[in-house]
Amino acid sequence: MCYKISQDMKLVRELLGLSQTELAKELGMELLTVQRIENQITNTSNRTLEKFYSFVFKNKISLNKIKEMFYLEDLTSEKLLIHGSKSGIIDNIDISKSRKNNDFGQGFYCGESYEQSALYVENFEDSKIYFLAFEKNDLKYIKYNVDQDWMLTIAYYRGKLEKYAQHKKIQNLISKLVEIDYIIAPIADNKMFRIIDAFIEGEITDEQCKHCLSATNLGYQYVILSEKAISKLRKLECCYYSIEERISYRNTKKEENKTNEDKVKLARIKYRGKGQYIDEILK
Repeated sequence: MCYKISQDMKLVRELLGLSQTELAKELGMELLTVQRIENQITNTSNRTLEKFYSFVFKNKISLNKIKEMFYLEDLTSEKLLIHGSKSGIIDNIDISKSRKNNDFGQGFYCGESYEQSALYVENFEDSKIYFLAFEKNDLKYIKYNVDQDWMLTIAYYRGKLEKYAQHKKIQNLISKLVEIDYIIAPIADNKMFRIIDAFIEGEITDEQCKHCLSATNLGYQYVILSEKAISKLRKLECCYYSIEERISYRNTKKEENKTNEDKVKLARIKYRGKGQYIDEILK
């Protein structure tokens, strides 16, 4: 899927009140190049894409966030999902190519907001962000919250529960996902996995773990599990993720991490001794 640079360039020029000549000067390009891009008669190089979209972001225009707002307004029966890809989607979405040790095993993982996805892939040079429309009708799903079932299910799929894999409680949790088309669940990042590890290793109780994880809340993700659900996904647009925008989100992540780390420390103290340890739950 090509970037919509022709449309974007025209809109940004109008927003900034620039002529084609003025924009070409700002970007250090030939006027003919700008004209050919806007008229969709040239393939745009990565260098040109970076020049233009970094220029847009430097001018304090959060173009991709604005696009998200428009899609949210325009979609009626469908759910807007955003997928952050480390290297891009080639051809069709293929669940079988995803890793098996993800939160819920193999699946196509999407967020509910542009910011979620941008933060997730900000550190990957070739990352891309996709807007997709998802028709949820006639599909079977499960929704998780930050609770014991969610923690144990993720720990299982992440390969942390080999010792308890055949336990009746774990098997019951996994059986619930048979013939499910998609999952809605809290997003878990690497910091969350370390907290879950502390629970699985018997360092903290389920209550401490739950409140620590709530403190690092990143919102919800949609995990598409079946081919039927994949067929209900419609690609809307691939967004260019410029270096300038990546840097901005990287700085945002650093600030949020400090606050979240403090919340986690306080949650471990406040809920110390409350709840159950893993060997009590799976005895």
